[in-house]
Amino acid sequence: MGKRDDLIAQYADDLKNKCGMTPDMELLTKVTIGCGPAIYDADASTVAATQEHELETVKTNFLMKKLGLSDGPELMQAINTVIETYGRSERNKYRAVIYYMLTKHFGKEAVYG
Repeated sequence: MGKRDDLIAQYADDLKNKCGMTPDMELLTKVTIGCGPAIYDADASTVAATQEHELETVKTNFLMKKLGLSDGPELMQAINTVIETYGRSERNKYRAVIYYMLTKHFGKEAVYG
């Protein structure tokens, strides 16, 4: 297994044990690949949930640009819901896991079809 496979296994473990959901491994793999080289960078691979500008970046670059959603208060509500599910106290909130949960939340799996 390569480094990406190890990371995907780690993300799947987080989804199971920290978020209480059974991951769709095919979708999780596609979301992880979609994150590009960011998954290998210690800082870029996680989402700093306490930093407002970081949450805005997730909203703008992922929800609006990648998933094609229109701006509105429901986007930030969804981000906060996903962060609550992951656990606010959880130190490492992996970007791929957050993106996976947001993709599921909005039913946008087809974007990765």
